[in-house]
Amino acid sequence: MNLILLGPPGAGKGTQAVLLSGALKIPHISTGDIFRSNIKQQTELGKKVSDILASGGLVPDDLTCEIVKDRLQQDDCRNGFIMDGFPRTLPQAEMFEEMLKARNQKIDAVINITVDDDVIVKRMSGRRMCSCGKVYHITGNPPKQEGICDACGSALYIRDDDREETVLRRLKTYHDQTSPLIDFYSKRGLIIEVDGDKDIESTFRDIMAALGRQPDGV
Repeated sequence: MNLILLGPPGAGKGTQAVLLSGALKIPHISTGDIFRSNIKQQTELGKKVSDILASGGLVPDDLTCEIVKDRLQQDDCRNGFIMDGFPRTLPQAEMFEEMLKARNQKIDAVINITVDDDVIVKRMSGRRMCSCGKVYHITGNPPKQEGICDACGSALYIRDDDREETVLRRLKTYHDQTSPLIDFYSKRGLIIEVDGDKDIESTFRDIMAALGRQPDGV
């Protein structure tokens, strides 16, 4: 099964993608994770996209598509994939469609996770990260000691693209450039609307039900 997850930043696409990947036994492909990994390793790609991501902008379409094309050639994508954070623009969607046609593949469904903007701002600006990989939220999942990781005792930090001013810019970018994808995929009969304002488990069950699958239990 080949899936795309759409929705504003902070809608929970990454969380749902991980759950779907486990349930459907297909890889979760996050272009954002690929970019951040390259930034951390200070690769040539990381240097190119670092400033763009920090300001809430979008990486150029041709560069993003080239990365996705390379990723899909790996063996674990043989039985399907879950795209998280791609495509983000109409040109990307059109390039992706042609890319899949060349591989004799197609998208089976596009899950659009909907969440109001004000909820997104509260979610993302309250997120706190740790260098060990743990993620907290000041109201939803706070650490035992404010600003300190429960697991390793390191100081928590706010990711640049989680700061409120950046979140607002990212939402504007989303509405301007990514929302038109809903029309693009609606015309192809692929859109499945899911309420992302529910808890994680309920949203996952809704997605699985829409795909005609029974979750094993979350």
